[in-house]
Amino acid sequence: MSVVDVYNISREKISELNLNDEVFGVEIKPHVLHQVVVSQMAARRSGTAATKTRSMVICSGKKLYKQKGTGRARAGGANSPTRRGGGIAFGPQPRSYAISIPKKVRKSALRIALTDKLRNNKLVVVDQFDIPERKTKKFAEILKRFEISKALIVTDIHRDNLDLASRNIAGIKVMRSEGINVYDLLKYDSVMLEQPAIVRIQEALVP
Repeated sequence: MSVVDVYNISREKISELNLNDEVFGVEIKPHVLHQVVVSQMAARRSGTAATKTRSMVICSGKKLYKQKGTGRARAGGANSPTRRGGGIAFGPQPRSYAISIPKKVRKSALRIALTDKLRNNKLVVVDQFDIPERKTKKFAEILKRFEISKALIVTDIHRDNLDLASRNIAGIKVMRSEGINVYDLLKYDSVMLEQPAIVRIQEALVP
């Protein structure tokens, strides 16, 4: 098992924690990370681009002119795609870009991302992030102690003071352990985990 130091928010070592190698000591497979990140980004696409087909265009249903005898091509109505102001033929319609990924693959990618952070010394364990004040300045001082500027902070429970104190600092994101995902783990340079959050993560990701 891997052993990591546990700190308080003053960066004082208070204990050590054994990490499960089935979660924090797996083989690094870049193609699995790529597959899951692509699916996450695709799911975020809005897919709301749309045009009106001829059935959606509001206009008179009257035939423009008689079928025969004018010398012109026959025309049934003003909503024809060939006429100005008519519907669009084969235009975009609302759709989902989501790519289905098996749950086992998603969990595997999370284990790989966490392992990568640990091996590169980019994973910091804090006993709890219960800061006394919702002051951005105080929170910035904590980050300075840990020499961190861009980090994903994962907590066990919602911490109102932490959320309010961190929201004005660029490069910092706070989330609960239930929302941890591959894209955010890879996006931020460092990951700060509350000790109770690690317990929840390991329970969810152990094969």
